[in-house]
Amino acid sequence: MSNPKAEVFNFEDPVNHPKHYNINWKGEKAIETYNYIDSWCMNYAQGNIIKYVSRYPYKGKSVEDLKKARWYLDRLIDEEEAKRSAQEKPREV
Repeated sequence: MSNPKAEVFNFEDPVNHPKHYNINWKGEKAIETYNYIDSWCMNYAQGNIIKYVSRYPYKGKSVEDLKKARWYLDRLIDEEEAKRSAQEKPREV
């Protein structure tokens, strides 16, 4: 009988199914980041935040990935603040 965990660790497809996208913190197979992002209909910035935060402990560039996530989060915050400001401005007559 095969061990599903062993299969996950022995199989690596760095293009279609890299380990840092489909293995959870327990070392078990998990939902792939792309599928999660797609299921929530996230935009580019939102998807990249999820991507970088979910893989940062596994890729070997943890601080770099967290900084990338922060970069996208800062842009998303800027966009939302700009929308709020535009909605709060009184219309000129």
